[in-house]
Amino acid sequence: MIRSKSLNEKSFAVYGLGVAGKSVVKFLIKHNVKKIIKWDDNKENRRTQKIKGNLVNFKKKLKHVDYIIVSPGIKLNKKNALTNIFSEYKKKIISDLDLLYFVYPKNKSIMVTGTNGKSTTCKIIDHVLKNNKYDVKLGGNIGKSILDFTPNRKTIFIIEASSFQLAYSRYIKPNYALMLNISNDHLDWHGTRKNYLNAKLKIFKNQNKEDFALIGHKQLQKKLLKKKSKGNIKIVDLNSYKIVKSKIENDYLLSKTNDLNMSFVFKLSKILKIREKKFIKSLKNFKGLPHRHEIFYKKNNIKFINDSKATSFEATRGALESSKNIHWIVGGKPKIGDKLRLNKLSKNITKAYIIGKNINFFKKQIEKKVKVEISKSLKKSLHSIFETIYTNTYQEKTVLLSPASASFDQYENFEIRGNEFKKLVKHYAKKYF
Repeated sequence: MIRSKSLNEKSFAVYGLGVAGKSVVKFLIKHNVKKIIKWDDNKENRRTQKIKGNLVNFKKKLKHVDYIIVSPGIKLNKKNALTNIFSEYKKKIISDLDLLYFVYPKNKSIMVTGTNGKSTTCKIIDHVLKNNKYDVKLGGNIGKSILDFTPNRKTIFIIEASSFQLAYSRYIKPNYALMLNISNDHLDWHGTRKNYLNAKLKIFKNQNKEDFALIGHKQLQKKLLKKKSKGNIKIVDLNSYKIVKSKIENDYLLSKTNDLNMSFVFKLSKILKIREKKFIKSLKNFKGLPHRHEIFYKKNNIKFINDSKATSFEATRGALESSKNIHWIVGGKPKIGDKLRLNKLSKNITKAYIIGKNINFFKKQIEKKVKVEISKSLKKSLHSIFETIYTNTYQEKTVLLSPASASFDQYENFEIRGNEFKKLVKHYAKKYF
């Protein structure tokens, strides 16, 4: 493992020049690295980065570099022009996160991963620590690249780590590693659930007895022990958090969707020796992230929730647990291996409105448990919902977009889907209320 003093003596290849790749190049230049070669499959990115030469030349140069940094979204086991060459130099491949630990080995770090809840958990940790006078920088798979910050000696890095980043990481060593949960996700990229899980478990790999490994259930603990983790393993359970939950004055955090996230933050706060009163007080003015159980509009006993970030059923479960009389908008591009196990949640759902191009996938799984309407689009589903609810406002109701699937069959990303939902709700609200 290299250190910051010798970083400028090393040579690097950067493959992929999107947001993450550009940040890496900027970081290396900032630290006086002279030998940097770059490549991107996108012709326009090569032009803006002033990359000369061709793919053949880039391949030849890989033999002479010390490290290859691959942007997180790039799938190396996919057949492409560089697949064979990368398998030959596999030991050279690292991630942008590794660079952080090369250059700032003395700074404390909190790393959060899991299938669902990473961004919200990171944001809550950031909020709690700032309100308790800690100097923190939040980045990674959320907001700015973690390499864009210049820390001082007391700075603590809060890092949201995706499975893509972790798959290429070798030297990360967080002082506090949080594994929130695990369910099937990104299997098209990782190939198997085992590969996906092993990527996530890398956050614990280099820890020692002075570091803390926070995990949510005992199955993961067993897997961690099998891998001979040297970290101080802490099991996070909901019961200890629920004792303080009733004292928190924040509607957003009181929903069941945040119970797991909050139980991890509470456990971390205890390890950091933040007093319970200060922990509770700091949460009073916390505001949630957009598209994560975002209660953005209320009218006539009806609340409208934008939960567009829920791209799997596990992510949707908490929203279905948190409300009654739900008009549930569901559908999109389902995750490989995902199943919609409603069971007792059915009693909370008045009706489900299926959108998207994969109607049969959702219909087969839920039509025997709840009333179903095939809407295909957000516009049609909301038109139908408003026609139903506007005449009967004495009973509390919830209109919930929590699609339990990715957006790519109709929208470029979950943000666009969520914003479209909010725009349509406000349009129909003016018409009907």
